[in-house]
Amino acid sequence: MKRSTFFRFSAPSIFLMTVLMVIPLIMAIWLGMQFITFNNINDPEFVGLKNYVDVLSDGRFWQAARFTTIYTAIVVPLRMVLGLAVALMLDQVSKAVRGVYLSFFLLPFIIVPVVGTLMFKQLFDSSGLVTWVYQTIFDTRLRYNETTVKTLIMLHGVWYVTPFALVTYFAGLQTLPSDLLEAASIDGANWWQKVRGIVLPHLRSLTIFILLVSIMDSYRIFDSIFVLTNNLNPIFKADTLMTYNFATAIQFQRLGKGNAMAVLTVIGIMIVLIPNLIQSYREQMEER
Repeated sequence: MKRSTFFRFSAPSIFLMTVLMVIPLIMAIWLGMQFITFNNINDPEFVGLKNYVDVLSDGRFWQAARFTTIYTAIVVPLRMVLGLAVALMLDQVSKAVRGVYLSFFLLPFIIVPVVGTLMFKQLFDSSGLVTWVYQTIFDTRLRYNETTVKTLIMLHGVWYVTPFALVTYFAGLQTLPSDLLEAASIDGANWWQKVRGIVLPHLRSLTIFILLVSIMDSYRIFDSIFVLTNNLNPIFKADTLMTYNFATAIQFQRLGKGNAMAVLTVIGIMIVLIPNLIQSYREQMEER
């Protein structure tokens, strides 16, 4: 495709992305240089880079960034591994019952996030099923503290978004040429050798795609924490970048600082994503 033809087709998308992403980002950078509260929202005070300095010197911001990083480092690999494992198992199931299993595994992903989180939380309430099993086995109550709440947040993150990795990997498996697997079987390759030598290389591009989407999704986690921590209870120290941004802007009424925090978060996400984007681009060029 000629470059001129490409730009003619992509011009509407580029225009929409500019309007919906670039312009709001520029406005957020500018608002991050203002001292704004609900009282002076119509007459903000220009303070330059003070809000950005305040964010970078805020201990709670770095605490939220640390938990967000830990959450991403633990939950994203688990989602991908579990999604791939279930997709491989579904690929071995007969088509007659595959739809039933697939519908069951996709159930957490199609439920409204807040509703799904409430259902998940009820399992761990004082009268919940998991709490009853825990008390039966260990003869003690399941107590909510910093460790247990953070663990529940991560478990919910795995439970809720793993279906995305599952259905993406499963779709990728349907494009795998069957003759490659048959040739490997004839050569005496076992199941694991076929997965390692044929399936995983075939799914490499999808793996990078799932990784990118999962990282972005992990950085914007908010709903589940809002529900599981009882409206962002500071006792649990389970703030992420998004929840602390919300608390700064809405609860503390520091709208300018909230915008500065959002801008710095976007920069942090881009630093994490750019190496993966470059790798994805290189693989696309190699496949051409």
